[in-house]
Amino acid sequence: MSKQDHELRDPIHVFVRLTSDERRVVDSRPFQRLRHIHQLAMTSMLYPAATHKRFEHSLGVMELAGRVFDVVTKRDNVVDEVRRIIPEIDDSDGLRYWKRAVRMAALCHDIGHLPFSHAAEKDLLPADWNHERLTRELILSREMADIWDAMTPPLRALAVVKLAIGQKEAPDLEFSTWQTILSEIIVGDSFGVDRMDYLLRDSYHVGVPYGRFDHFRLIDTLRILPLAESGSGEPALGVEEGGLRSAEALLLGRYYMYSQVYFHPIRRIYDIHLKDFLSAWLPGHFSTDIESHLRRTDNEVLSAISIAALDPDLPGHDPARRIARHDHYKLLYQRYPDDVRKNPAFGAVLLSAAQEQFGSDAVRRDAYKQKRDATRFPVRLPDERIDFATSHSDVLSSLPVVTVDFLYIRPDLLDEARRWFEAGRKKLLKKRPKEE
Repeated sequence: MSKQDHELRDPIHVFVRLTSDERRVVDSRPFQRLRHIHQLAMTSMLYPAATHKRFEHSLGVMELAGRVFDVVTKRDNVVDEVRRIIPEIDDSDGLRYWKRAVRMAALCHDIGHLPFSHAAEKDLLPADWNHERLTRELILSREMADIWDAMTPPLRALAVVKLAIGQKEAPDLEFSTWQTILSEIIVGDSFGVDRMDYLLRDSYHVGVPYGRFDHFRLIDTLRILPLAESGSGEPALGVEEGGLRSAEALLLGRYYMYSQVYFHPIRRIYDIHLKDFLSAWLPGHFSTDIESHLRRTDNEVLSAISIAALDPDLPGHDPARRIARHDHYKLLYQRYPDDVRKNPAFGAVLLSAAQEQFGSDAVRRDAYKQKRDATRFPVRLPDERIDFATSHSDVLSSLPVVTVDFLYIRPDLLDEARRWFEAGRKKLLKKRPKEE
């Protein structure tokens, strides 16, 4: 390790090593703010040790991004067809530049997160804004531009943006095939190191085994693979057949973490109470002004919750009190496949009926269905054929989609609501939303 290098202890990766340029990014205001943004929102209300922050997660993502870059660009791991499509992969000076860009983008990929991460993003940002857009604005900000310009050679801020947020979140920018692959290393649906680190880190801090998988084996077998034999002309991040079991474990781990942790009904109701509080406390929505964003963290929100919980006259008193006193709304109903088979709209029907019976403020619904297909990636078989992994893995071809539908009721109404629901369940199963 050179004198300019730095190292940090990490419970997941043992050590995370940084160059002096990377250390300057870590020391910047946008990155230091992540010390005060919980990785898992209010999950610690259910799992007490889940108090880790976006700060250490982002360091872990950088560590993994560097490892993956080294593997997929190693000369022995690149087939001739990929060299023809991506000539940048044979440019040694270019590779040094792009490795720096990948690691910097990995560091910065979460700097746009709101307080408590995803909990309130969808409902409390203006239209057309999300944390990726805030990340983009921060990377391009004057403060960060000074850091990029001071490097030798300088990094192009727009290149860091592309790799940090990916093509889906920057449709107005032109991506080369090479840039698309590099962004996939960080935020890809199948093998993005953002996902690898949060699964490993979250399971460690929550205290569950679901998110653990052999990431060493998986990373060692990652490859940039052409997809011509499977009907696509563009290469994608895939895996050698020897790493397919590790890839299965990653995606199974994701499924179990979503179903058992991220969408645990108690965890989700605290997100709802938090959103209810923020809706009352904020002047409309979170500001997209960069300075305002940098000054607002979980600390200010928690302080406001503590104050509002003690004063019935303050906006957001009821959800603040429920968070502070652990007096959350209770689960009245959760989705069952048989109910959905009988009535696909049962969740909406039940919500409408419960609101009519108990009042809108006494009922909350949380419904989610996984949208992205992370199983569609290429695998190189022992005979050198390249095909989609689902054609060669029973696990991936039958991996279920995470779907939840929870209905919550105010705690003092729980017993009454249970009696009401059981008495009317059969009738409600026959209803359709248009009848409500």
